[in-house]
Amino acid sequence: MKTLIAIPAFNEEESIGAVLADLASHHPLEHVIVIDDGSRDATFDIAHAAGVRVIRHAINLGVGGAMGSAFKFAARNQYDAVVQLDADGQHRPEFLSTLLEGIGRTDIVIGSRFAAGGGFRSTWARRNVQRVIAWTVSAYTRTRLTDVTSGFRVSGPDAIRLFSEHYPVEYLGDTVESLVLASRQGLTISEVPVIMNERAGGLPSQSIVRATLYTGRILLILVLAAFRSAPPNVTAMKKRVKRESAP
Repeated sequence: MKTLIAIPAFNEEESIGAVLADLASHHPLEHVIVIDDGSRDATFDIAHAAGVRVIRHAINLGVGGAMGSAFKFAARNQYDAVVQLDADGQHRPEFLSTLLEGIGRTDIVIGSRFAAGGGFRSTWARRNVQRVIAWTVSAYTRTRLTDVTSGFRVSGPDAIRLFSEHYPVEYLGDTVESLVLASRQGLTISEVPVIMNERAGGLPSQSIVRATLYTGRILLILVLAAFRSAPPNVTAMKKRVKRESAP
């Protein structure tokens, strides 16, 4: 399976070098791409010196915009899977094989901090917000999910085709809303337990206050999701193409 590791990065000079060095022992760097999302520090220089491909955004578009560029690159270069890996050192490359094993059974596999065996600890308030969002998304997708805000995930061929054309760009849209979009297109989602680290450097992309406000936005999106327009169902299109091409 031809797999691309996509690393969105914004001002991650403190950690990106160590992340790439660690990743090199688990995945060939020729199939790694860093999306420098408008950084004002040495992120681009460090990633480029490590020998990986780097897409450079002139301005900061957010994780959704960065991953949108990664999915377009993956589609053009015929990758079978795209793994999102954070540039801050939280995601551990030794779990890549665990994530990739699930592709084939489902279209998207999420690395969950909270599934049995994950063992991640969070503050009471943050964890309860995450539970509410996870419960809501689980009800919508009809799949029990525990960590829908996790960015450590792998997308298979059908998800790549969808996300290369349509990928949410708002905060949390790249995680939560993308799952809603995938579910509406008939794609399947599953979780595997993973262990995550604390941030190795840099600052979180959003403040607690802003994250709380956007949590309300996500819940509103989920309520209104059934009424929103959506792109053509890629799974249905794929089945139709198979029927039409069959002898």
